[in-house]
Amino acid sequence: MNTRHDLAPATAARLAGVGYIAIVFLAMGANFLVRNELVVLDDPAATMRNIAENETTFRLGIAGFCAIAMIDIFIAWALHVLLRVTGERRSLLAAWLRLAYTVAFIPGIAFMYLALQLSVGGDLLAGLEVSQREALTGLAMEAFDIAWLLALVAFGLHLTVVGRIIFASRIGPRALGVGLVIAGIAYIADTFAHALLANYAEFAGAFLAVVATASIVTEVWFMVWLLVRAPRAVGAFPRAERPTLATA
Repeated sequence: MNTRHDLAPATAARLAGVGYIAIVFLAMGANFLVRNELVVLDDPAATMRNIAENETTFRLGIAGFCAIAMIDIFIAWALHVLLRVTGERRSLLAAWLRLAYTVAFIPGIAFMYLALQLSVGGDLLAGLEVSQREALTGLAMEAFDIAWLLALVAFGLHLTVVGRIIFASRIGPRALGVGLVIAGIAYIADTFAHALLANYAEFAGAFLAVVATASIVTEVWFMVWLLVRAPRAVGAFPRAERPTLATA
């Protein structure tokens, strides 16, 4: 007799929730305590100086973003295991979109490493003047921001699909599904506004408020649902797959 050891959807829900918690703490460190503290907008000289003086901290920020990318791959898999009880194809689409976000974001982390090398100097940069290194450092961090911004289109689509799955299947609260769709659309709209509006800075505050409110509220709610309600909800779902025993 061979026992089938597939991951249970309820376990996948809890694992995805734990992954979200890890991302929250890593993002607080890598983004808010490292990137936002060391990178000075419109002042590449100050940015390069800050990075050079806080090299270890900046390296920890790079490591944090790398960890976030890897955890996102893990979450994409766990959500597929959870949501495939509502339909295999829709669940796969949501997983692929989250993977697309991760793949698009990883090159941005390489731009952070480039900014680090430009800041600390070395033999490879011996031919560059300080002013050139400063300009390139600022450009590298701008490229990081753009890479992340473009990747968020795929992430927004991921949230939209997940929200649609939850709303249509009723595996979770329909209001949660609507909230995830709104958050996804907000991410997408913000990215295209960056690309299409020459005067985006005039509307940046409004876009930030909408994106931050929608994403924080709904994604925290989603995380709590994954940890608390989803394990029971998937067990009661009519099409839920349960471990079976196969006889040889």
